[in-house]
Amino acid sequence: MPRGQKSKHRTRTRTHTREKRHQSHGDSQSNEGVQSPEAQEESPISSSPALEGNTQSLSAPESTSTFQESCRASSTTIITSDISGTRSDEGENSQDEENLYFSEPLPSSESECLDILTMKVSLLEQFLLYRYKMKQPIMKEDILNIIGQNYKDHYSEILKQASEHIEIIFAVDLKEIDSTGHSYDLVSKVKLPNNGRVRAGRGLPKTGLLMTVLGVIFMKGNCAAEEDIWKFLGMMRVYAGRKHFIYGEPRKLITKDLVRLQYLEYRQVSNSDPPRYELLWGPKAQAETSKMQVLEFLAKVSDTVPSAFSTRYEEALRDEEERVQARRSARHYCYSQYVL
Repeated sequence: MPRGQKSKHRTRTRTHTREKRHQSHGDSQSNEGVQSPEAQEESPISSSPALEGNTQSLSAPESTSTFQESCRASSTTIITSDISGTRSDEGENSQDEENLYFSEPLPSSESECLDILTMKVSLLEQFLLYRYKMKQPIMKEDILNIIGQNYKDHYSEILKQASEHIEIIFAVDLKEIDSTGHSYDLVSKVKLPNNGRVRAGRGLPKTGLLMTVLGVIFMKGNCAAEEDIWKFLGMMRVYAGRKHFIYGEPRKLITKDLVRLQYLEYRQVSNSDPPRYELLWGPKAQAETSKMQVLEFLAKVSDTVPSAFSTRYEEALRDEEERVQARRSARHYCYSQYVL
């Protein structure tokens, strides 16, 4: 295929994949999951009643749904329908993995080819999360088996789309951990225990929920009322007191576990009667991430760029400059102490 046609084909593939993903999400609202919000012409955060009045409007020309609508519609049923029900018996696990390897027909048209590529991305997402949950290595040859010989030329594109989708939902990055053995792992964006699982054992990462809460806090002026947090999470079908198949009991995770781990600070609002509570970034969050990194995560989730959140972007830039100056000062101090 000539280079120009290949470029057009890739563009159509990405567009078709995005449309199929949105359609699949819209059809699966009855299942609970973590959402992948998309942006519209207004700020995806300011369009939420829980966060209004704290952000500027933004432009995301390719998007057609509000932040709340995409939050409600974008469940991860494609990814989690198989992953959430994974059993730990090794024989059953082997059978589950075999189900991911299928005999593929050759496409008879370009449209059918795009449909198959979309299915490949979804299958790979399931496989990557399955291996993460079971703490098993992610090998390149296994990824190639899922993609299939007929589509090995699309390896990089399929892997990129699958890893990006997982990133915006779970806040984990696909990283190559052994270049000689070609093995990968999903790595939490912050240093939560057990690579994002919080507790020992198997399970899916909790990093996405933490980054979302940190983002709400930042957008609310670095301190968010607890009720605003739950209003926002409610659009993601995450509710206090209701067990979630990824997060367990979310209120305990947010107000107990993440507070104990010092990623969040949970305190009573002064002179509130009846008592009301608010959340702030904890010292671990301040040390392991930054306002810019959280803003970049929100921008990816909203399919826009960090600068679209103009006011918060300027604040994040100032924070980055202060961090650079602090590191320089620390290095200078260490050098002067060494010289002396």
